[in-house]
Amino acid sequence: MFGLTACGGDGVTLTEYVDLINAAAERAGQTADQLTSEGVLGGDVTPQQLKAGLERGLNEIRLPLQESVDAIDPPKQVADLHRLLWTWHADFIAIETALAVRVGQAPDTEEGWTALSDSTEMAAYRGSVAAGKQVCVDFQAELDDTEVRAEFRDVPWLPGELKEVVKAALGCQWFPEDPDSIYRYPLP
Repeated sequence: MFGLTACGGDGVTLTEYVDLINAAAERAGQTADQLTSEGVLGGDVTPQQLKAGLERGLNEIRLPLQESVDAIDPPKQVADLHRLLWTWHADFIAIETALAVRVGQAPDTEEGWTALSDSTEMAAYRGSVAAGKQVCVDFQAELDDTEVRAEFRDVPWLPGELKEVVKAALGCQWFPEDPDSIYRYPLP
């Protein structure tokens, strides 16, 4: 578990930070819902359709989300966690981009799908999803722990940042239950 202390900016309060993160996550979630409803992010697809879906996810969800959070100067309480989560996300963009290229080279055959499933790009993707899921869950837990502070709101001598209670929605629910099963072939 992480501690909510770090060196960071004094640009926004924890509450303002969470509002900015929630807004960015909501925009990303709406776009993901749209792509899912269009059948872009799932279902029985060819490698070329999967490549197109990965590219749309990158261009319409991941890159705009990264741009939004890169513009935020987090408060000291979450600076290390912010950096950890969003550095992971930036690294994941590179991994997902490499996977999209690899997927685009795979023939729509059993052998092609098996080779893709067993590729180093897919292994890196699955490993990064698992790591990102854990970082997100840990960060969300730290933010959720602020709810215990509610009982200290009326203590006048306690600094304001120790009284802040926030509700954040980092989007951890978008991570798959079992990251190791992503794009696994042959299908179970």
